[in-house]
Amino acid sequence: MSTTAPLQKHHKLCDELFAGAEEACAKGDWAQGARSFARLREQLEAHFVSEEELLFPAFEDATGMASGPTEVMRGEHAQMRELLEQMAGALAAQDDDAFGGSAETLLILMQQHNVKEENILYPMCDNVLGGTGIGADLQARLG
Repeated sequence: MSTTAPLQKHHKLCDELFAGAEEACAKGDWAQGARSFARLREQLEAHFVSEEELLFPAFEDATGMASGPTEVMRGEHAQMRELLEQMAGALAAQDDDAFGGSAETLLILMQQHNVKEENILYPMCDNVLGGTGIGADLQARLG
């Protein structure tokens, strides 16, 4: 197993949770939408924190790159957290237009973010962190 395999697997889970929340809200099932959204938000936060507390510091220590790709990813995490906050407000107000607009923006950002991680950052991490145990730690956090 590569160091970043748990994160790549978790991307797929988050995509599925996102689709479920978006679908429920689009149908006007706000109760199910709220449950699905809460799970999505919980899992995205677990993903971000796992990267920010485990993967990124280990990569930065191993490479000496503190203002490289990990800095960009942290910035994108902050943007996604803000969009999640907007979605939570729209969900509470049962505002389908606001929820849908923020969801669309989040989806685009998530897709672009995941492509950068999976095609650029994760291979770099796998190369320098193989055999360090970081992968097992990520697996333990993300299941």
